[in-house]
Amino acid sequence: QVQLVESGGGSVQAGRSLTLSCAASGYTICMGWFRQGPGQDRVGVASIDRIGRTTYAPSVKGRFTISRNNAQNTLSLRMDSLKPEDTAVYYCAANPGGVCKLFPPDFTNWGQGTQVTVSS
Repeated sequence: QVQLVESGGGSVQAGRSLTLSCAASGYTICMGWFRQGPGQDRVGVASIDRIGRTTYAPSVKGRFTISRNNAQNTLSLRMDSLKPEDTAVYYCAANPGGVCKLFPPDFTNWGQGTQVTVSS
């Protein structure tokens, strides 16, 4: 069972940038970032497989960049041009399967989450 630990959340003003990091305890195939706003369902933000193929939610495409370091078992999410609607708890997740998209049920391992708050 891979353990995931996120870091890097915080409070920023709209238009600023923030980078989230996730450390995995072992080998992962597909990794992704999800977020859950107050009173909302958890939704996919971005995913990446071991060879670097990425998928982004339309709401973040062009503003967020997902990356990973396979040698160090780490995952990052660079978030630029942040908006108040990006405010949420962000979760790192791992998917042992071959389809690496943004469907939460495909992901079997989850971190504890990190809060991101964007003020206007």
